[in-house]
Amino acid sequence: MNTTGPAHTPRASRPAVFLDRDGTINEDLHYLHEPEKVILCPGVGEGLQLLQRAGYALIVVTNQSGVGRGYFPLEDVHAVNDRLSELLKPWGVEILAYYIAPEKPEDPSFGRKPKPDFLFQARDRFGLSLKDSFFIGDKKVDLETGWNAGLRESILVRTGKGAREEEKDPALGQRAHICGNLGEAARYILSLDSRG
Repeated sequence: MNTTGPAHTPRASRPAVFLDRDGTINEDLHYLHEPEKVILCPGVGEGLQLLQRAGYALIVVTNQSGVGRGYFPLEDVHAVNDRLSELLKPWGVEILAYYIAPEKPEDPSFGRKPKPDFLFQARDRFGLSLKDSFFIGDKKVDLETGWNAGLRESILVRTGKGAREEEKDPALGQRAHICGNLGEAARYILSLDSRG
């Protein structure tokens, strides 16, 4: 388990939005490991601000196989995450925790997506209600993680690899809501809340 984030007192049944990192929050530069190259995707700051103000815990769940492949050390992943948190500060956005799976796809892993174990761990650590929570990502594996954890809904964004995933598997739209970017996904989630 690899987590970073401030200590918080769990609040019973708080909903969360679980977020993929590369291609969802920041531009996917293929094995991104240099903090100075982090660029936010369109609509991210505003979208996360809206979700946080509505009471959602914001938690990143990311597969980082570049570590397992020996391309860069885990410290680089933490440095990129720190830079991401810094870039979100102008919106007052706080990522509650980062869950990192550094293994290669073929290696044993506790929480590599689509396994839902990190989501269960976050539920227990922060007192989250998974049935009221969402997963936003740009890959089918992100959607599957949300489904495997029993979340309220998984949402595909067309940033990063999302548009390609939608084109490759049009049936995704039958089970997942599809949005242009994270900001649009945030407004969709809040529209569900307003409908009760």
